[in-house]
Amino acid sequence: MARGRGRTGRDEPNFDVPEGRVASPGSLDLRLSRDDRAGGGVAAKRGTDGQAQRGRGGAVPPGRRSAPAPRKATKRRGSFLARLTYACVVLGLWAVIGLAGLVAYHASQLPPIDQLAVPKRPPNIAILASDGSLLANRGETGGRVVGIKELPPYLPRAFVAIEDRRFYSHLGVDPVGIARAVAQNLTRRGVAQGGSTLTQQLAKNLFLTPERSASRKIQEAILALWLEHKYSKDEILELYLNRVYFGAGAYGVEAAAQRYFGKPAKSVSLAEAAMLGGLVQAPSRLAPNRNLPAAQARAAQVLAAMQDLGFAKPQDVKVALAQPARPASSRGGGSANYVADLVMDVLDDYVPKFDTDIVVQTTVDTGLQAAAEKALVDELNAKGGRYNVGQGALVSMRPDGAIRALIGGRDYAQSQFNRATTAKRQPGSSFKPFVYLAAVERGATPDTVREDAPIRIGNWQPENYSHQYEGAVTLRNALALSLNTVAVRLGQEVGPKAVVQTAQRLGITSPLQANGSIALGTSEVTPLEMVGAYGAFANGGTGVIPYVVTSVKSTDGKPLYKRGEGGLGRVIEPNAAGMMNAMMHETFVIGTAKKGDIPGWDLAGKTGTSQDFRDAWFIGYSGNLVTGVWLGNDDGEPTKKASGGNLPVEIWKTYMMVALKGQPPVPLPGMNRWRKGPEPTATVAAAGGPVGGILGTILGETQPAPPPRQQTSQRQRGPSQDDRNFLEKLFGLGE
Repeated sequence: MARGRGRTGRDEPNFDVPEGRVASPGSLDLRLSRDDRAGGGVAAKRGTDGQAQRGRGGAVPPGRRSAPAPRKATKRRGSFLARLTYACVVLGLWAVIGLAGLVAYHASQLPPIDQLAVPKRPPNIAILASDGSLLANRGETGGRVVGIKELPPYLPRAFVAIEDRRFYSHLGVDPVGIARAVAQNLTRRGVAQGGSTLTQQLAKNLFLTPERSASRKIQEAILALWLEHKYSKDEILELYLNRVYFGAGAYGVEAAAQRYFGKPAKSVSLAEAAMLGGLVQAPSRLAPNRNLPAAQARAAQVLAAMQDLGFAKPQDVKVALAQPARPASSRGGGSANYVADLVMDVLDDYVPKFDTDIVVQTTVDTGLQAAAEKALVDELNAKGGRYNVGQGALVSMRPDGAIRALIGGRDYAQSQFNRATTAKRQPGSSFKPFVYLAAVERGATPDTVREDAPIRIGNWQPENYSHQYEGAVTLRNALALSLNTVAVRLGQEVGPKAVVQTAQRLGITSPLQANGSIALGTSEVTPLEMVGAYGAFANGGTGVIPYVVTSVKSTDGKPLYKRGEGGLGRVIEPNAAGMMNAMMHETFVIGTAKKGDIPGWDLAGKTGTSQDFRDAWFIGYSGNLVTGVWLGNDDGEPTKKASGGNLPVEIWKTYMMVALKGQPPVPLPGMNRWRKGPEPTATVAAAGGPVGGILGTILGETQPAPPPRQQTSQRQRGPSQDDRNFLEKLFGLGE
């Protein structure tokens, strides 16, 4: 091998050449062999012993190199990982591009971001009683908007704890929460937890339909990011609390608190807050008024989450678990809803348009409303089955027309039909005061005498309830005893048209048929009309228009409506009103409402029963309150002899005893001038006639002797069945 050195003394590169050859610049082969290339050497031949063949002495043949086997394997592995990494990066880029395109597509289906705005919440109508307490909410939401600062701190925290514990740290979409939800759902049966944030839920409620799809979830996430950009966390939480659905038509936490606990949201306890927080997961399944055990179990989960996050003290949680929340009971489905329905029926007359929450002040007294409901429902529960009476209604108002209580049915939850304002039924004898007033206005007085005897008008021959006749009788007694023949005679004297006009003048608005039978109340009217018309008697002759709304305001106090002076003006002359009050007072003294008398009070009124006992009425009043009761069946099925003098009078008295308690008696206008003077008392047996004999024999009571009267040929001697029927009538079992 020849070597050479450079001038600098450094070793110069040299190349070995095969023996027998002379190295020359032209003979050097500098090309890479196959073994010198990447991946080379794989074709090296091996001997029979498995060792690669080499040159003499084990040397590598000239011009060849061989890479050790381990080095070749490392290169192969490295190149595979590189290709895999490269493929993943490419696929990731394509996935990002595809996702971006998908997001862009779904974003294009939404309104432009610069045009997005939180839609206005449908206005709520808060209907208040006369004392300012809440009777009901109306509108699409069922409750007013509340500010988050109005609420106890634990109420919004309950929702954060159970629905979105990372609410204050994420940007609207929570990848950690989604991962946690996926992990928990994989370890449990069914879907245990969702991954939507409160912001996403709000976005869905505000802008999207409730459908479940990937498209909607993408839009939900986009809108959640927009909400987080535009509003603070507390503003988002406040929007959520006022929009989320709690079931039973309640949207928002205020509506839910009123619906389930009968109190405003600011007054709920920790246990109640936890129940509300857990309710939004499944409002129908977890509603406490439908599935209380499930609602309480869910509330316990909320309390545990609140304690875990430090949102509630352990001792407070312990108390809440020991005393779990329960829904407020609402007797009869909440009769105040009948009042609320009436308010909504008339509200357009006062405030045609509004787009914000409003507050409606009413005339209704919550204590009287509760007393009226209890009186009606208790009576029907006790005796409704015996008398085959399924429904009832009660209206009570001041003599100026202000409604103090209104019951439209036995159970609002079972039937929302308002029988007090909408059901038109025959009033029977309770219509007779309009006939007598028409006669008084044409010269009759309470002491005017008319004949109680059979009468025929064409083919029609009306009869008294007792099928007996009293002969000559004063109008005072004829009205108190509800004698049909006298009412018909008076109707014929003044003319059916005059009777209709008189009733309409006092406020009856339903169509009335001007025929002979109008004197017996055969044209249909509503309880509200009848009570309103009787108000003119109670106040001394001024016609009233029943009303329930006194004012309407916005939630910030801006007045939208205030009731002024109203009414129909004078519709009865004071003297005529005094005579009518004196005659109807006798209904409580000797007539069909004797059992309804309240000691110490001047009272007046009239019972009524329609044909075949289908409808039973009593409308009575003092100088400060007019109350009417109707009982019957919605399908017009006859009752089992329920008449104005039994169940309605009993309901009326039960209610009026509460309504008048503690108040000084108020005289009836003009009645004293025409009050029946004291008469000598005698035993009932001496009162004359077989009926008096029966009463004296059975009861041994005394009562004022009736005025002399002429006996007719139809009057029977001795205790007959007709006399017994008349006895039932006097004790309130008939007219």
